[in-house]
Amino acid sequence: MPNNYLSNPLIFLIDILFSIYITIIALRLIMQWAQWESGHPLVQLIIKTTQTPVKSLRRFFPSFGKWDTATIILLFSLTFIKLFLISSLQSTPNHQGFFLGWLIADVFTLFITLFTFSIIIEVFLSWVVPPHTPNHVTPLIRSMNEPLLRPIRQKLPIMSGLDLSPLIVVLGLQVMSMLIIPILLVTF
Repeated sequence: MPNNYLSNPLIFLIDILFSIYITIIALRLIMQWAQWESGHPLVQLIIKTTQTPVKSLRRFFPSFGKWDTATIILLFSLTFIKLFLISSLQSTPNHQGFFLGWLIADVFTLFITLFTFSIIIEVFLSWVVPPHTPNHVTPLIRSMNEPLLRPIRQKLPIMSGLDLSPLIVVLGLQVMSMLIIPILLVTF
């Protein structure tokens, strides 16, 4: 049997399980940034699933202005553990510079992916869901995406009933990812 017979499924499980929780932690940062309504069921779920480790870290890392330092440290720590476990199983180079670039690139990619998918979901929901459905995710997604979409909407008016700002922002996020990720992986 090849050496990676068991390591590939193990890497897959580590990546998926860590990524799910890391995504929830990233959503906690986004929820604070976008000022999501605290009573929303999704917000309550995010808080409940992340409260214990964040509360423990807050004893050592208090918030710094608007930044929730404990949540940021938790996000980077779990991403570090995930990447360390994966690199240990893959025989990936472990020198500090490469690992630091990989860590930053992974977190950066997570946020690019979250915003890209949230914009796509917002566009889809605008076609199929009534605008003011109670306890729906649409207001949360809208408040998350609005800071990215607003500058484009101000410069590019709606054309023939079509708002092209989501397309432009998604393209911009993807181009930014293509330009920054290689630099992070090579520079460090």
